[in-house]
Amino acid sequence: MRTPMAYKPSPAQPPSALLRQVRPLRLLLNQAERLEHLQRLLESQLQPAAREHCHVASWRDGTLLLVVTDGHWATRLRYQQKRLLAALQAMEAFGNLRRILYKVQPPLVPAKRGGHAAELSTSAAASLRDTAEGIADPKLRAALERLAAHAGDKQ
Repeated sequence: MRTPMAYKPSPAQPPSALLRQVRPLRLLLNQAERLEHLQRLLESQLQPAAREHCHVASWRDGTLLLVVTDGHWATRLRYQQKRLLAALQAMEAFGNLRRILYKVQPPLVPAKRGGHAAELSTSAAASLRDTAEGIADPKLRAALERLAAHAGDKQ
């Protein structure tokens, strides 16, 4: 004989609905949504190439703090600061903007470089092996032979 289940689970809710139910989480979510909105407004005023390098970190007391991926982009943005400040001040969300600060913070995960590692041709590998034969120093000879072996790995 089966006993009926006394517990009936509540229907599934989207995570955003759950986040809005607990006050500290709700405040955190609101802050994240506010920063996301400010980021979109900022990006509308940046050059397309600069958008991925500049992010809103905070906005309070008339000061906008932007995190920039490297010094190059921080310098470029500083040159455009007057134009950017005027364009942002014209927006309601940045109505009381007085200054923009930049903080350089490289990304935590370095960007992958495009392209691939240089490949060693078979003729270069043969040249390395020939050179290794004439080397008396055993460590240098072994290093040249290891380099030459890389051409064989690709075939």
